[in-house]
Amino acid sequence: MSSDAKTVVLQDHKNYEKRQNTLGYSFISPWVIGFLIFTFFPMLFSAYLAMSSWNIVTGTTTIQFVGFDNFVRIFSDERFFAALRVTFTFCLISIPLYQITALLFGLLLSTNLRGMKFFRLAFFLPSVIPAVASAMIWLRVFGETTGLLNQSLALFGITGPAWLNNPSTALYAFIIMGVWGVGQTMIIYLAGLRGVDTSVYEACEVDGANAWQKFTKITLPMISPTIFFNVVMAIIGSFQYFTQAFVMTSQGQAGSNVGGPLNSTLFYNLYLYVKAFQDFEMGYAAALAWILFAIIMLFTLLVVKSSSFWVYYQGDDKM
Repeated sequence: MSSDAKTVVLQDHKNYEKRQNTLGYSFISPWVIGFLIFTFFPMLFSAYLAMSSWNIVTGTTTIQFVGFDNFVRIFSDERFFAALRVTFTFCLISIPLYQITALLFGLLLSTNLRGMKFFRLAFFLPSVIPAVASAMIWLRVFGETTGLLNQSLALFGITGPAWLNNPSTALYAFIIMGVWGVGQTMIIYLAGLRGVDTSVYEACEVDGANAWQKFTKITLPMISPTIFFNVVMAIIGSFQYFTQAFVMTSQGQAGSNVGGPLNSTLFYNLYLYVKAFQDFEMGYAAALAWILFAIIMLFTLLVVKSSSFWVYYQGDDKM
């Protein structure tokens, strides 16, 4: 092949690559544009607001730069620490409880008994009910005198508490309510369980392993990537808990009254909402949002870093 022919071939190849790259960029451009408009630039503006003072109801569009004053103010804010305490307590109790419950349901529903598809659907349905509708249902359940839960307890001679109006029980009411909505996590565990090779169980049975040994030595390691995914998602979701608390304990109140009795249900996201859309302190709310981002990032990274010690992937030699 002559040099001129080689040059033509190389030029055609470059033109082909250029067309392919252009086509690829055109396909991903909607996502890139959406990310820039709805995520990246809002994050930059939020970072600027976090170091600014801006009250959107004063009738002025002036945003005054105040440096790190918002962050300094946060650490002298008693309601900030109350919100942190409520959120951390909720996470420490709810995350293990929901994961264990969802895994148990997944184990029960992974059997091939007759009618199991119906029960899978029944357990999953509550998780797709809108959060506001779910909160309204549970308001009826946790009512002090007419609530279904206290009426059920009364049948056994037990006087139920004022669940949502008692500082010692309000947070636990939300934790109990959350068990009802573990269907989505359960389905993910069910998928992980169905992916375990049955021949491994058969080999264990030949070696004389009992049910507990098969669960701890085979099932848990094999579904550890599923557990890892669910735990990360649970951490993110628990720290962002908002809708149910707002609907069930705010009851149209404003300002410092939001968050239930004695701030017992003042979740972090709920307090952030109060500062942004009731007190209209956008700069302070943006600072709260960035602290929340840092907290979620920290705990997510801890789980990711620890995954090398307990998450097993096929092909690893550490099982």
